[in-house]
Amino acid sequence: MTTPTEDYLSKARGLIDIVEAQAAEIQKTANAFAATILAGGLVHIFGSGHSRIMTEEMWPRYGSFPGFNPIVELSLSNHQLVVGCNGQRQAMFLENISGLADRILRNFAIKDTDSAMVISSSGCNLVPIEMAELFQKRNIPVVGMHSKAHSEASTSKHPDGKKLSDFCDWSLDSGAPVGDAMVQIDGMEMPVAPGSTVGGCLLINSIKAEVAKRLTEAGQPPKALAATAILGSQRAAEIFEQAYDEHAHRLAPYFANL
Repeated sequence: MTTPTEDYLSKARGLIDIVEAQAAEIQKTANAFAATILAGGLVHIFGSGHSRIMTEEMWPRYGSFPGFNPIVELSLSNHQLVVGCNGQRQAMFLENISGLADRILRNFAIKDTDSAMVISSSGCNLVPIEMAELFQKRNIPVVGMHSKAHSEASTSKHPDGKKLSDFCDWSLDSGAPVGDAMVQIDGMEMPVAPGSTVGGCLLINSIKAEVAKRLTEAGQPPKALAATAILGSQRAAEIFEQAYDEHAHRLAPYFANL
């Protein structure tokens, strides 16, 4: 018999295969995102709930670089309190309030050279669906990320029954199973140990690396945040400041031109 760890790691290896099989879609995504960054725009990344993790995996963290706008709405993704004020019940309720996506995007003057990625494992919650719809109405490329299996098995909260993929130019599959959790324990009613974050981060970092290659080949190598153990304390500090300044300069027109 396998242990739960062996079972989980085996299924996680399967997620690598699922991501690898999407090489053409990853290349297409990297082309769109690199074009946006080279044009001086931003790639807007949105995810509510635990999909927020993927927005912050893209930027800012070690090995990431400016050009991305991680749209993180704390009311939809503040999980630490669980219950009480700012608890999980409220976040899950707000995730299906029509019009909230419009209120969030009202803060940014989106450019026609921009692109976007919207992440939702189920692809069925209203705020990410409406977010993708609003980006699409602005005629910018929209990439979705979901679990294909989970989305197909789930019921949309959208009044017309539409899902995230219906408002995306193309979609990427995290490979997570129906219900996300991947390990069944004997004697337990429900499975444990989700896979969407693993698959999602594999996709995000594959795209990130492909975009970095394209920017470098275009003569604009990105300023990727790096540890002092790699660059030394002085150079690492310089890159941090330069990268954050670049992000501020890229973001400023989105407020100034509202």
